[in-house]
Amino acid sequence: MTWVTKEPYHIVIIIPIGESKLATIGELKNQYHQLDQELSWKSEEAIETSCLLAFNYEYTDQDTEVKIDTDEFTAVCPWTGLPDYGTLYIDYIPSSSCIELKSLKFYLLSYRDVGIVQEHAVNRILNDLVDLCKPKSIKITLDYKTRGGIHTSVSVEHTA
Repeated sequence: MTWVTKEPYHIVIIIPIGESKLATIGELKNQYHQLDQELSWKSEEAIETSCLLAFNYEYTDQDTEVKIDTDEFTAVCPWTGLPDYGTLYIDYIPSSSCIELKSLKFYLLSYRDVGIVQEHAVNRILNDLVDLCKPKSIKITLDYKTRGGIHTSVSVEHTA
């Protein structure tokens, strides 16, 4: 039996000795194996490339390196639906155009509900950015947060 006493600013729950609300490890293991909840995600078609913008680069005779990073990249595992978080690094040398940053942010946000493996995400980003601004060279690195005790960092490069 449980008694609840209401005090002016908090609730006190009194559980008599011998009465337990917590499952044992064995019970919890059985409950865990019975979980059948599935998390939904979107396909790669949900990646919003149409929002990407570029602007003219006026110093085409110089090899200026542009470095962009964000620690807010998120996609989901296509098998479990669980989120993958990572830091995205973009290093590129523009040819005739540069990536507009606000549009890049919106593009990256479109990944947050997409089920995509880590190795495919980095290649998809590379292909989309090469199509957008055709840089002299570009390197994309996705450094994912450790999950299940395993740290993954995936890099891909393109040279014109």
